[in-house]
Parts: sequence; structure tokens; C-alpha cells
Amino acid sequence: MHPVFDFDAASALSQGERSYQEDAVVADFSRGSEIGVAVLADGMGGHAAGDVASKIVVTEVFSELMFQRGDATAFEKSVITNLHDAAMAANACLRDHVETYPETRGMGATLVATVIINRHLYWISIGDSPLFLFRDGELSQLIEDHSMAPQIDFMVKSGLLNQDEAQCHPDRNTQTSVLFGEEMPRIDCPENPLEQRTGDMLIVASDGLQFLSNDEIAAVLSATPQAYSAEIADNLLERLRQLNDPDLDNVSFSVVRLNAAQGHEAAGAVSEIAESIRCVG
Repeated sequence: MHPVFDFDAASALSQGERSYQEDAVVADFSRGSEIGVAVLADGMGGHAAGDVASKIVVTEVFSELMFQRGDATAFEKSVITNLHDAAMAANACLRDHVETYPETRGMGATLVATVIINRHLYWISIGDSPLFLFRDGELSQLIEDHSMAPQIDFMVKSGLLNQDEAQCHPDRNTQTSVLFGEEMPRIDCPENPLEQRTGDMLIVASDGLQFLSNDEIAAVLSATPQAYSAEIADNLLERLRQLNDPDLDNVSFSVVRLNAAQGHEAAGAVSEIAESIRCVG
């Protein structure tokens, strides 16, 4: 029998310096449940398209996963299939929307969907939205980046570009795989789960969070190691505000901690769908 754990989760949204919000995020980590779910999408395609795409993806994937999650043991046996099916259903919804509203052609969204069953973390990722693990003071990115950024960074290591050229490269954020109603060439969905440890912190995020470097994110997480997820979310948003960057993108993320049940009992262990969500203009 696994030890009993509590989830402590909070979500945040910020429009940054953009004129509209194209991110969407939803999470459910309910006290007493053996399954926690977080789904995030970063839309693209401009006003009245990217925001619609992200909402379609998040709504479809989240509802599919929640519908399937009744029995934890049975759900875990089919979780990889469920994640794939949910992503395909969302992609089909985007295709149907574009067929009905041709003016939205070209809209799409990234996807990161995570499922924690007992201590086992499963995920599916399409696009460049990151999934971070903060463990023992170290921050690592768990998923592949389906954009041109990895190839451009490799060119820096090979001496073909300098760091400044790489950061400003016009193709850096070009997606190599994304949900947009067509075939997706790359999907990151490992069959083997990552076993969570007490004190682990996950951040399911849009790439707007990466206006902070990994070292800056880790510094925020390290500054208050015993803080609840809601406080950590506030601290990350404040650090982004301190950048005063006129190009700051939309930012959305869910912070999820895994705590032993005897710790953090008083508060913060529950995040219903819209509980503890920070929205900044």
C-alpha cells in the first residue's frame, strides 16, 4: 500500500503585456482523491482564434480525463491511451471548428496534460509549453520542446551562432508540432511514469514563464521551500512583474506539490477546478 499523500495545488494566469489572453489552464487536485489532473494550452492564431483554440483544447482534454478517472487502478492501466485519446479528441474539435468557421483557419494550441495517480506522474505534451520538476533544490524540464529552439541552441554549442543571435532568432518560437486540426508529427507521452517524492513540486506552464530563466525560477522556489503553492504562484507572478519587460507574453501555470498527509493539513491541500487561481490583468 502506498503512503497517503495530499496535493497542494494552485493555478495562475497573467495577460502580460499582450492585448488579449491566449492561454488556458485548469486543474483538479481534490482532497481524498487518488488522481490529480492539470491541463494547459497556449493558443496561437491571433485574437478570436488563439484564445478559442486554447479553450477548446483545455476543455476537451480535461473533460475526457475527468470522465475516465473513476477507478484509480483501472484508470492507471489505460492512462497512456486515455491521454492520447483526449489529445486526439481535442485536435478533432479544432478541425471541426475550423471547418465551421473558415476564418479561424491556422489557429492552434500547445498542450501539456498531467495526471498523477498515487505517486505516479504521467503526461502528454505537444508544442513548447514546459513541464518543470523541482526536487531537492534542482529544477529540471521533463518534456521535449517541440519548437525550433533546441536546434537553434545546438547551433550555439556548435559555434554556428552566438547566444544573442540564438535568443533573437526569428524562428526560435516556430512550433514543430502543435494541435491545429491536422496530423501532429511529434507527441511526448512516456509510457513509464515518474514516481513522485514527498516535497516534489511540479510546474505545468506556458512558455511565458520562460521569460524567467531556469535559475530565476529555481531561486523563487528555493526562497520559501515550505510555502504553499498559492504563495509560490504569487511569488512567480511578482518576479515576472519585476522584469518590466514590454514584450512579456501571456503567462499561465499550475504549481503542484506532493505532501505527506500529516503535513500541510490545515490549508492548501485542495485545488478544485477554479480554486486558488490567480488572474492578473
